[in-house]
Amino acid sequence: SVRDLGGALQRAGFALPVADLDVVEIAYRDPARLVADLRAMGETSALARGGAALRRDDLGRALEQIANSVGNNGLAHEKFAIVTLTGWAPAPSQPKPLAPGSATVSLADAIKRSAVDPSA
Repeated sequence: SVRDLGGALQRAGFALPVADLDVVEIAYRDPARLVADLRAMGETSALARGGAALRRDDLGRALEQIANSVGNNGLAHEKFAIVTLTGWAPAPSQPKPLAPGSATVSLADAIKRSAVDPSA
């Protein structure tokens, strides 16, 4: 999970780790364009069975499945999960997280305040 990836950053010694997940849906008119995008991302193995090298028959089956998933509008919709991991090399000048319970404003009050005044 994304949370586990953030924990892995922390265990590897990174400070202030952030793990973020963004799901993007893209509509394809041509299944070959999807394959081109996968190649550009280095993800053609996503079309192969069991993580093996992509074989011609696997590619043919994948293109056929994509073509069969085309909706009424003539587009095949595919979702991509993009995970971004960020961490910093530890440094003495880096901000430290506050101790649990040390907040001076409750989260509920902060949410109420921003709902009343969006510029807050």
